[in-house]
Amino acid sequence: MIDLSQKTVLLTGASSGIGAATARVLADSGAYIIAHHRNDHDREGAEKALAGLDPSRRIFVAADFGNLAEVEQLWRTATAWRGGINALVLNAATLVWGGVDDDDATWDRSWTEQFAINVLAPARLMRAAVREWRGSGGVLVTLASWNAQRGSTNPDQIAYAASKAAIKAAAQTIARGYARENILSYLIAPGIVRTKMSEDFAALQPGGEASVTASLAMGEWVPPSEIGELIAFLVSGKARHLSGATLDMNGATYVR
Repeated sequence: MIDLSQKTVLLTGASSGIGAATARVLADSGAYIIAHHRNDHDREGAEKALAGLDPSRRIFVAADFGNLAEVEQLWRTATAWRGGINALVLNAATLVWGGVDDDDATWDRSWTEQFAINVLAPARLMRAAVREWRGSGGVLVTLASWNAQRGSTNPDQIAYAASKAAIKAAAQTIARGYARENILSYLIAPGIVRTKMSEDFAALQPGGEASVTASLAMGEWVPPSEIGELIAFLVSGKARHLSGATLDMNGATYVR
């Protein structure tokens, strides 16, 4: 078991999917956790994920990533809780459909909303973290996607793939630019993970979930808990020289 009992972690998107699974793993590892959720409606998911954690080791903070003022307040609240954070896990993201054959309003909304939530908001937190960690060090873990490397199989996800590629490049730039200051930046690129977003995507494909599963080398989806375990390991700082790497988790379906 990874021991994170001396680590304070800000985890974005902690209310469902990969975020909720990661919250549980971090809790089991003993971390102090700032669990970000979007608003009062999804707080319950974050609370459920951390129900077994001592209340003194967790706080819940709401912030709409479409509003940079709320993103800034999230950072201030997170760092004030224990006088700073040791790790930032950027998991929160959105998927907004919009393809080349859609009308202009749908196309523009897809790009605007996804770049606001998937790029501008996490980049603002990245910037704040680097400023905080200069001279002391810290760990940044960014959830990208295999779409950031290969593009999406569904052209209606064109803006989503582009947004994930953008935040991936930002995280890699931080890794290269601040390595000498012990600021470690890792990326995780999941494939098909057992989350509601992936299930909704599969339902829209010909043949549904069965056809998606059949296309996977292991014949199964990635469990969110496995990604949580990897995040906990990276947060521990035990693999400093892995900084800058993109770690693929797709069960050998996409190998590069």
